Amino acid sequence: MYQHIMVPIDGSETSLHAIEHAKAIGKAFGGSVLVLYVIDPYPFTGIGTDLAYGQAQYVAETSEQARDALARARQELEQAGLQVETLSLEGSIVQNTISQVVQERGIDLVVMASHGRSGLEKFLLGSTTDRVLGSVQVPVLVVRRPDDAASADKTD
Repeated sequence: MYQHIMVPIDGSETSLHAIEHAKAIGKAFGGSVLVLYVIDPYPFTGIGTDLAYGQAQYVAETSEQARDALARARQELEQAGLQVETLSLEGSIVQNTISQVVQERGIDLVVMASHGRSGLEKFLLGSTTDRVLGSVQVPVLVVRRPDDAASADKTD
């Protein structure tokens, strides 16, 4: 059923928690896992040109963080005996990049974490998970770390 599973991560502990769920599903269905890290090369668009000076440094540091997060995910999945591919791409609209990879790679299931933002924080930062749900045509399993769910209950 789920032979090609994708896990988009951002390096946070919350996003890496989705790896646990992908691992269980991959083992149950004998599927392979693609772990995707999307680097937004222009996170400061619209703020002003003063920040353009630090853009190259930002991309370099973010690329290093992506390598570390992908290596950590690969190790965890391979130790479980799964076939794993990691991919780091630049994309200024993260959900579009995720959707494109889903289509190009024949992904059957997306497993991703939600940070559980609400209120002003959700308004300002948005929800990549919400936008992915609206942009892909495959099932999306949304997971939260247990401590994220507890903190979201307190703010609701």
